[in-house]
Amino acid sequence: MNTGRAFSIILIFIILFQLAGCGTGVPKRERYAVPVSGESPLPGEGEIKLPATGYSIQVGAFSKMDNAVRLSAVLAGKGMDAYYLKDRDGLFRVRIGDFRKTEEARSKAEQFRSDGIIEDYYIVDPETSAAALARYNGMDYLRNELVATAERFLGVPYKWGGTSPDKGFDCSGLSMVVYQLNGLMLPRTSVEQYSAGTPVKTDSPAGGDLVFFDVSGGQKSLHVGIYTGNGKFIHAPSEGKKILYGSLSNPYFHKRYIGARTYL
Repeated sequence: MNTGRAFSIILIFIILFQLAGCGTGVPKRERYAVPVSGESPLPGEGEIKLPATGYSIQVGAFSKMDNAVRLSAVLAGKGMDAYYLKDRDGLFRVRIGDFRKTEEARSKAEQFRSDGIIEDYYIVDPETSAAALARYNGMDYLRNELVATAERFLGVPYKWGGTSPDKGFDCSGLSMVVYQLNGLMLPRTSVEQYSAGTPVKTDSPAGGDLVFFDVSGGQKSLHVGIYTGNGKFIHAPSEGKKILYGSLSNPYFHKRYIGARTYL
């Protein structure tokens, strides 16, 4: 073999070797492409990356949301973490606190009942949560429960029961409550939620993952929604407005979409 031919073969080999590595540098915009389905590989059991909730107190069975809002505000004034939810039966209830032991939760509930703040109550055992049951039912069960919980809030003009009960419940508060109701402690703010999750590098987040949008530039303020599949998500658009579906194909969200995070 002459020298020129040998040189040509080596050169071709080098070019082919370099081309083989071209797919590793995924452009940022491609990496967070708009999902077209709700399916992606589910992680194995035991891979949940969030701390579990403890025992909580559940009270009320209100047909009117404002009654649950007012009770939440009273409890917040007592220094308690309290939020309300729309249950499967369509009634509004209030969850109070996060206790490590059932005795602590029961003692606090009895104190509130003695003060005339609450009447009947129920201690929620963390072992009955979807996160705990996922150990036996699989991670897809937990994802389905996260989506089903978010769907129960659709159409609700969510009002936060804290110091300003007439203000809307912000987007990260909605995602936090949805996760708490399923037994997982999600951070409070959208920026913290974004940092706590594992980036979803496929084109399709799975149900229950969170999708994030840079609405202010520089990620100083992120908008967050709960992904439900097929390019759709559930979110609280702004203060006082009803919780509704959004679409990642919507030009506004498509332009600002910065990716999804998973916690499972």
